[in-house]
Amino acid sequence: MDVGVSTACLYPLETEKALAELAVRGIKNVEIFMNAVTELEGEILADMQKTLTEYDISVKSVHPFSSPMETLFLFGNYARRTEYLIDMYKRYFETMNKLGAKIFVLHGAILSSKVPDDVYLERYLRLFRVGKEYGITVVQENVSYCKSSSVELLEKMSNQLGDEVRFVVDVKQARRSNVDPFVLLDRLGEKIVHLHLSDGNEASDCMPIGKGEFDFNRLFNKLDELRYSGTMIVELYRENYRSYDELTDCAKTLEKLLAAHRGAV
Repeated sequence: MDVGVSTACLYPLETEKALAELAVRGIKNVEIFMNAVTELEGEILADMQKTLTEYDISVKSVHPFSSPMETLFLFGNYARRTEYLIDMYKRYFETMNKLGAKIFVLHGAILSSKVPDDVYLERYLRLFRVGKEYGITVVQENVSYCKSSSVELLEKMSNQLGDEVRFVVDVKQARRSNVDPFVLLDRLGEKIVHLHLSDGNEASDCMPIGKGEFDFNRLFNKLDELRYSGTMIVELYRENYRSYDELTDCAKTLEKLLAAHRGAV
């Protein structure tokens, strides 16, 4: 299992600058949160590629800024908008191939969306198959303000889509949905290929690693059981920590906890 940090932690710092801040602090695995179409090509992309090469960084995943559009476009009832978003995400997939990233994070439709479950599954499946053409895995994230906050919907996706669905579990989003993240791990099992991690307690649902009460050893035990081989990405919001150096501390703490677990088993 690799440990990494998301550039989203530094938002609203520009994406290429966020990547550079992580790079100089020794982070070797990242998720890149794209915040504008202009970051998918040209000088900004070239700048990021230069940083990745210079610091020998691996991009594990990409998150689109266009997640709020997915409700109306991908999961709406107007075919032209669906085609538009799929074409946009093809551009993401092309950029991901240039960055070496393999996982694309999908939020999906918001809770107030009236999209029927069968249509939701059909649209996800279509995007999953398009991604596969580019060597990309489209993963459904559990998000508190989206339909994907529902364990029942995620289970339905897992059961009905078979081998053509994968998931990312975000523990902070699980907390915000009043869902035990270990329930998601149990129900979605080996179809989980990516993790967004943070710490937390009763007072705060998102804290730096090691500052809260989350049972990381229990998490590692479960991941071993699932034969998980993906990346554990630290994902905090900017208000959840004081300095960028704390992000390095989070990654190091997570690595130490994992090493201690491995030494104990």
